[in-house]
Amino acid sequence: MRVLLTGAAGFIGTAIDRALTAGGHEVVGVDLMLDSAHGSTDPPEGVRRLDVRDAASPEWAALLRGVDVVCHQAALVGAGVRVGDLPAYASHNDVGTAALLAAMHEAGLDRLVLASSMVVYGEGRYTCPRHGEQQPPPRATATLEAGDFENHCPACDRPLTWSLVPEDARPDPRSSYAASKLAQEHYASAWVRQAGAAAVALRYHNVYGPMMPRDTPYSGVAAMFRSSLERGDAPRVYEDGRQVRDFVHVDDVARANVLALESVVSARTPHYAAYNVCSGRPVTILDVATRIAEATGRGVVPQVTGDFRPGDVRHVVASPALATSELGFTARVHPDDGLRAFATAPLRA
Repeated sequence: MRVLLTGAAGFIGTAIDRALTAGGHEVVGVDLMLDSAHGSTDPPEGVRRLDVRDAASPEWAALLRGVDVVCHQAALVGAGVRVGDLPAYASHNDVGTAALLAAMHEAGLDRLVLASSMVVYGEGRYTCPRHGEQQPPPRATATLEAGDFENHCPACDRPLTWSLVPEDARPDPRSSYAASKLAQEHYASAWVRQAGAAAVALRYHNVYGPMMPRDTPYSGVAAMFRSSLERGDAPRVYEDGRQVRDFVHVDDVARANVLALESVVSARTPHYAAYNVCSGRPVTILDVATRIAEATGRGVVPQVTGDFRPGDVRHVVASPALATSELGFTARVHPDDGLRAFATAPLRA
C-alpha cells in the first residue's frame, strides 16, 4: 500500500509514518510545518514542505500519481486563542481539505482517511434521572463565573450525568477549530458521494505522547501541563478540574490509522464512516495534571484556578465500540501508564 501522508512532520504524523513503515507500506510525506506547531525548523528527511491549499499544482499532481490512499492529518489544531484565528482555521483546515479532495479526484484517487476530532460533538451525551437524555445548551457565562460548571437539566435544573457519545450523536461544534473539523467531514462525505469514493473519518480524543509541541496554546492540554512543569510552574487547571475526557496515546492513534487505511483500501468499511478513536478509560482533567506532575518527582501540585474559556465543554467521553467492531481497533496504552511516561518523554521545541 502506497500512502500519501499529509501532516507527516507532526507528532501524530510521525507516529503514523513509523507504524506504516513497520508494516511494510510505502509512505510519501508532506507537511507545511506551521510555526505554531513546529517552530522554525526544517522538514524531516523524506518530508516535502508543501501547502495542501495548493493541491492543484503540478507538484501535488506528481506526488498523487501512483498513490493508493491519502491519510490527511494536516490541520491547524487547538481551541483557538482569539476570534482573529477564524480565517486561519477555515483556510488551513477547510479550504485545504477541499483543495486536496479536488486534486485527488483529478488524479483518479478515491480513497481517504481523515483526521477528525471529538470536538465535533461539542458537549457530550447527558442524562437526567427524571427526564432522560438531554442536549444541554452552552453554559451561561454568569453561571460559570459563579463557579457552577456542571450542565443542568432544562426541565428540573438537576445536574446532568454524562454518558458515552456514539458516532451518530448530533454534532454541535462550539469553537472555530470544532467548526472547521466538522466542515472537513462534510467535505469528505460530499466528495464520497460525488466522486464515487470511500473515506473514513477518525474522531480523535485527547491525543498525547512524545514529540508534542511545547509552549503553544495551539497544542493539547497534556502538552500544556507538561510545558508548565518543565518551566518549574504548577500546571494550571481550568474550572474545578472535574471535567471528564478520554486521553489516547499517539501510538494507539497510529494503529487506528493503519487499520482504517487498510480497511478503506480493501473496501471493508462503508463508503463513508466515522469512528471514535479513544482509550475507553475516562479521566478528569485534574487527574491528568496530577499524574503528569507526580511522575516528574518534583513535588509540584496542580493549581485548580476556577478560570474558564467560553468555547470549552464540560464533559465529552465517547464510545469506542464501533471502532472495535468495524475496524478491529482497541487502545493498548492505559492512561495510567501513558501519562506517567509522558511526564519525561521528549517534546518538540
